[in-house]
Amino acid sequence: MTDLKGSARARTADAKRQRLMRAAAEVVHRQGAERTTIADIARVAEVPVGNVYYYFKTKDELVAAALSEHARQLELLTGSLDELADPRERLKGLIKAWVSQRDLAARYGCPTGTLAAELDKRDDGGLDVEAGRVIRLLLTWVERQFSELGQPEPDGLALTLVGAYQGMSLLANALRDPAVMEREGARLLAWLDSLDAA
Repeated sequence: MTDLKGSARARTADAKRQRLMRAAAEVVHRQGAERTTIADIARVAEVPVGNVYYYFKTKDELVAAALSEHARQLELLTGSLDELADPRERLKGLIKAWVSQRDLAARYGCPTGTLAAELDKRDDGGLDVEAGRVIRLLLTWVERQFSELGQPEPDGLALTLVGAYQGMSLLANALRDPAVMEREGARLLAWLDSLDAA
């Protein structure tokens, strides 16, 4: 009986931690790391503020949790895309996923890109490196797709594609125009179709 209670408590604690991580990712994306408070995250997670400190001692730990959540979401997306047999279709699926988030991007920009830019302006170091690690996960996955397509310089093509995404997210946000994502997404899809298969 004690083991059952202990495992139920552990599941509840894990679920609460996950809620806090998702809330941190959402709130930090909307407000930025500097403007976000622990109370903001607790409110969205529906967790009493005092309980947050059991899981995360500082706001920086919550920002790191937000980055971990971005990495988890990226891994879920790329994992589902990996089920497609054709690497070109995987890349197209990635672009379509980006475009499907056009309203969010127009309002707040790319979740990881905007946070990486904000964290880079801080003097403490560390979190900016972690943001770069999340972006590197994306670059590595995209590079692998281009490599499987037999494209020369798959690393350069990965930089081109991910850079295009960051640019269209930034412009959609600056102009508050989700159509930027649609137009540029269509251009990227056409570009992928124009690449010769090996």
